[in-house]
Amino acid sequence: MQRENLRIAVILGGNVSGRTGPVVSGWFLDLAASRAGVDVDALDVAEFDLGDGHGTPLGSFSSRIEAADGFVVVTPEYNHGYPGPLKSAIDSARKEWFAKPVAFVSYGGMSGGLRAVEQLRAVFAELHATTVRTSVSLHNAQRVFGTQGTAPEVLRDAEDAVGEMLDQLAWWALSLREARARRPYPG
Repeated sequence: MQRENLRIAVILGGNVSGRTGPVVSGWFLDLAASRAGVDVDALDVAEFDLGDGHGTPLGSFSSRIEAADGFVVVTPEYNHGYPGPLKSAIDSARKEWFAKPVAFVSYGGMSGGLRAVEQLRAVFAELHATTVRTSVSLHNAQRVFGTQGTAPEVLRDAEDAVGEMLDQLAWWALSLREARARRPYPG
C-alpha cells in the first residue's frame, strides 16, 4: 500500500562550520516541516563520509534518496558555483534520482546563489530528474539573517516563495510517484 504523505528529502549542501548555512537550513526546515501532507528527511552532506569524492556510495544516502518522492537542495554559492561536497553526494546515487522532482533554496551574496542553482539544474537533468521552476533565492544572506541567527521581517516574501515552490514540488512529486507506480521509468 502506498503511503499517503509525500516524503521530501531536504539536502543541506552548505558549510556547517559557517554561520549562515545552518541558519538558512534551519529556517527552511522549520517551514517545510510545518507543511501538511509532507514528511521531511534532512540529509546534511557534511554528515556523510564522501570517500574519494568521485561518486563513492555514501552508506544510507542512496537508500534515503530512493525512499524520497522529491527533493529540495539547500545550497550556498561559492565562486559562482555550488560546493564540491554537494556534487560528491549527488553523484553517489544514480537511478535513485530518476523521474523525481528537485527544487532549490539558494543563498549567497548579491546573486543569492542563482548561479549555483543554474549549474545544479544541468546536473539533475543528466540524472533524469525534473527541476521545479520556482526556487527560493536569498540575496545577501549573511546580512539578512544577521549574526544572532534570527531572520528579520524581510523574509516574509521569501516565505511566500517557499510556499509556492513547495506547492509545485508537491504537485510534481505526487504526479511522478503515481506515474512510477503505473509504469517503471525507462532509464
